[in-house]
Formats: sequence, structure tokens, C-alpha cells
Amino acid sequence: MNRRPTLLAAAALTMAAALTLSACGGGEGGSKDSEKIAGADSGTQRDTSASPKASEDGIDRPQIKLPKDVKNVFEGGKTGDPKKDAVLADNERWVNALIEAVTIEAKDHPALKFYATGDALLSSAEYVQGFQKKNKSFVGTTRYYGRKVTFLKDGVAAVTYCQDGTKTYPKDLKTGTVDRSIEGSASDYTFFNTRVQKNDKGVWQTDSVTSTGGAKQCM
Repeated sequence: MNRRPTLLAAAALTMAAALTLSACGGGEGGSKDSEKIAGADSGTQRDTSASPKASEDGIDRPQIKLPKDVKNVFEGGKTGDPKKDAVLADNERWVNALIEAVTIEAKDHPALKFYATGDALLSSAEYVQGFQKKNKSFVGTTRYYGRKVTFLKDGVAAVTYCQDGTKTYPKDLKTGTVDRSIEGSASDYTFFNTRVQKNDKGVWQTDSVTSTGGAKQCM
């Protein structure tokens, strides 16, 4: 069983083929308004260690906090190249910001709009609102690995990586019930190819995302 929804953004809004980040119960459709991205889970405790340090590079960054029962694990560590490490750090923050928006109730999620722009932000808004409309969320651990950076031109790079969602489980927000009976399958492995651009603040914002579910290179 595929525990992960695939969000196909409207062609008029995005060049990204799909967004398939984390957990059962999300849905297609939803509002395309990227300015209205609220959370999904009321009363959820947050984990203050969810993202890299906000002040390590001197940039004034919004804080990202994930629930206690939601964890993203990013493998690979430092590459030894400061530029690539900066790109990977902001990619990690973007992923955390998206998952925060799905799993935390809030009127606004400044981190998501801080780390995403353009097509990626529009797709993210649809993705988050798909969860909200169905009163769904998720718990568990998602693993990200095989992370690579390729610089395309000055201020633009591609980030590719794999995602393992076999340890995430859908949560019904009305009842609080978590379905842990779903077993992991090939469809829980996803390959991502994202494009990032460095803005005038020095932040590597994600502006487009394509993904392949059931990716053999990630198994």
C-alpha cells in the first residue's frame, strides 16, 4: 500500500511534476493560494531541534519546530565544500518547513515562504491544504539520503536526494488515531530533483521540484 499521497500541481501553476513529501492521508487539490498556508494539527508539541541553527551564518532565519512524534533524518553530513554545504543546509530547512506546515497548527508558516519560492511554493501550498481539507497528518521518521548538489550557473543549483518513508504512519486529526498497520513498500521510496536559487539574503530557496515514486535507485 502506498502510504504517501502524490500532489500533482496544475500545469498553469508549476513546472514541477509532483511533490510527494511524507505520509498517508494528504490529497490532491486544495487552494492554490500560496499566501494561506496553515498547519493541520492542533495542540501538537514541537521539537525545537528540527532544523539547523538559525544564526550560524548570520542570516535572520525563522525558527522551525516539528512535533515530538515527527522526525526528519538527513544523512550525508558535511561535503567539505562550504558552498555545497550551504545549499544542503537550506534544502534541509525547506523540507523541515514543509513538514512543519503539514503537522503544526498555525495561522501562518513563515519558514515555508522563507525557503520556497515560485513553483515550489505554489505546489507546497496545495500539498499542505490537501492535508488540512481531509483532517489528516502523520507521525514517524522520514530518512533523506544520497544528497548531491550540482551547480548549474551562478546562484543556481540542483539538489537531488532519496527519501525513505517506510517509517511514517497516517494520523487522523479528528480522532487522533495513528494507523501503524501499514507496512513499508517500494512506493515509499522517492527520488527528488529540485532546483534552488540564491536570493539577495543569501538563502538558497527551492523554486521547483520533481519526484519519482517507487524509485529503484533509492532502494
